[in-house]
Amino acid sequence: MPAKLLAIDQGTSSTRAILFDESLRVVGVEKQEFPQHYPRPGLVEHDPEDIWNSTIAVVERVLAKTSTRTADVAALGIANQRETAILWDRATGKPIHNAIVWQDRRTAKQCELLKARGAEAEIAARTGLTLDPYFSATKIAWLLDHVPDARRRADRGELAFGTVESFLIWRLTGSKRHVTDATNASRTLLYDIHAGIFDQSLLELFRIPASLLPEIRDSSADFGTTEPALFGGPIRIAGAAGDQQAAMVGQGCFAPGMMKSTYGTGAFMLLNTGAEPILSTNRLLTTVAYQLGGRRSYALEGAIFVAGAAVKWLRDGLGIISNAQETAALAAAADPHQNVYCVPAFVGLGAPHWDPNARGAVFGLTQATGPRELVRAVLESVAYQTRDLLEAMRLDWPAASDAKMVLRVDGVMVANDWMLQFLADILDVVVDRPVILETTALGTAYLAGLACGICPPPDDFVHARADMRRYEPCMDAQTRTDKYKGWRDAVRRTTGRVSSASEEE
Repeated sequence: MPAKLLAIDQGTSSTRAILFDESLRVVGVEKQEFPQHYPRPGLVEHDPEDIWNSTIAVVERVLAKTSTRTADVAALGIANQRETAILWDRATGKPIHNAIVWQDRRTAKQCELLKARGAEAEIAARTGLTLDPYFSATKIAWLLDHVPDARRRADRGELAFGTVESFLIWRLTGSKRHVTDATNASRTLLYDIHAGIFDQSLLELFRIPASLLPEIRDSSADFGTTEPALFGGPIRIAGAAGDQQAAMVGQGCFAPGMMKSTYGTGAFMLLNTGAEPILSTNRLLTTVAYQLGGRRSYALEGAIFVAGAAVKWLRDGLGIISNAQETAALAAAADPHQNVYCVPAFVGLGAPHWDPNARGAVFGLTQATGPRELVRAVLESVAYQTRDLLEAMRLDWPAASDAKMVLRVDGVMVANDWMLQFLADILDVVVDRPVILETTALGTAYLAGLACGICPPPDDFVHARADMRRYEPCMDAQTRTDKYKGWRDAVRRTTGRVSSASEEE
């Protein structure tokens, strides 16, 4: 019986293929970056063909590198950048426009108009989301309104919409499956998180025909089979989840109260709240954590738009580092007496502020400020934004104030020991970094393996998880308080307000 599991981790700046053995140990990894497109400030696009070509390339390479035949692969799982919207022609499979990326802010005005009409409260009650350009619905509407003939063709059933995993599955199966999973559906602003369906009243509000939409399935399910010609033989597709939910699964966060935070281009913190959705009153999101056997589990989520992207700015924009690995030593060498704060609102601020018009700012500069202090401020900004999210979660779900809570972390930034220690210090919680850092890929491989009987049930999977390193908070309480007050003041100066979760005590 084939025992290997293949994961496609399709991210914002790169696509990776990771091959696991039956014990979920990494056998091989291949990665390929692809271009980002910025037509104007605040606009972010991808060419879907770049996403597709990079996906095929990394799968071919990881199979060749590990001498793995498709017959040896039991199943394939896909994790994807969420909210990114693609419309394509059902007859040809060709996209009608570049993908509009989750970071894109072009529909901010449309969101404001809907808010002025009083639509936000009803949208939040049904979807668990805030009315923001981040999500897919206004992106779909923009494409229908701005691509010539798109709306007429959509009304005639000639077009299909999908987030990235849906587009890839369509292509991988030779146009046989137009499907998504509940986690991705829950990020569209069109999905009723209580009923588990796309909501007709929301479709009418955003003027989106139902014929565009994919079928919703469990996160561990039958999503079809790849065309044999693609990789030399068919591979069963049995897992799909948005990247942050896949990471939550990979971290083993199956019990209420467990939380994880992923630090990549952006950062995303999810807190498992169990079988009942907790609607936030502190500007967080309520989302589907995963759906197994037709049963949904929910999470509170906070989205940070800029995390690793700020480190990339230090490298590519300012030229003060040559690679991310330098940042830990530079931050450790920074002058501790300089209180420099960076608010990296390059594409607005996410939760709990939700200010699409905010732009980045640096406060506390002196003539003595240099590259080391700027690097430290950028790394600290990631931890401060995480603290904003944790404070909001504690207000929404008091059980999150449990002093024994542990934050499980993953993503490319968590190789930075300095940042993780500061994260533990400013949050005053234990931070765990896992042995397998590829937790997003691990999660979707697990979902695929669960569907085909290779992987154990969730409870057994949790017990098999091991931590590589634990970071205990060691900052004194007064320093922690003073530093966080400085951050809140910097956010106030940037946005002109402070979210309810960040008010002065």
